Amino acid sequence: MGQQRGEDRRDQVDDEVRKEIEKIIGQMECPKDFLCYRSGLKVLCKAREFGIEDYLECLEEGGGGCPFSIDFGDMHFCKCPLRYYLANNLKK
Repeated sequence: MGQQRGEDRRDQVDDEVRKEIEKIIGQMECPKDFLCYRSGLKVLCKAREFGIEDYLECLEEGGGGCPFSIDFGDMHFCKCPLRYYLANNLKK
């Protein structure tokens, strides 16, 4: 019974996360057709948090040719709202 409750909570969290992801997807266009989400979050560009709200540091070579990548000197920033959500809320 204890395990059942834990599974129910996990399903609820997963459902809340899924709803938030779908809300973000509904508010943006993605030239990659949301491959990150469609792959079950297995195909993600390399990025990491670095302390600036709404942006990640893009770790893809040359920004990966992504329209969400912003060049700044020798660094690239990611401004994809979905990628930012995944990094900040799911630590992916």
